[in-house]
Amino acid sequence: MSRVCELTGKKAMVGNNVSHAMNRTKRKFNANLVKKRFFIPEEDRWVTLKVCTSALKDINKKGISAVIKEAKAKGFLTK
Repeated sequence: MSRVCELTGKKAMVGNNVSHAMNRTKRKFNANLVKKRFFIPEEDRWVTLKVCTSALKDINKKGISAVIKEAKAKGFLTK
């Protein structure tokens, strides 16, 4: 499975390692992903999602139902 947040759509970025001599080599900046279970009271069920830690902060602030609703509207979550 790819390293993509299921709620925000964040994924790996590409950049450069830059040495002291300014030599540049390609590298990857991966998203900070966590596999987490959430309880959705409206549906009375548990859901396991792979989310980035910034999405966890949004869930703590807004609630899981609101964040899932936004993700479905943006097309990130298809379940």
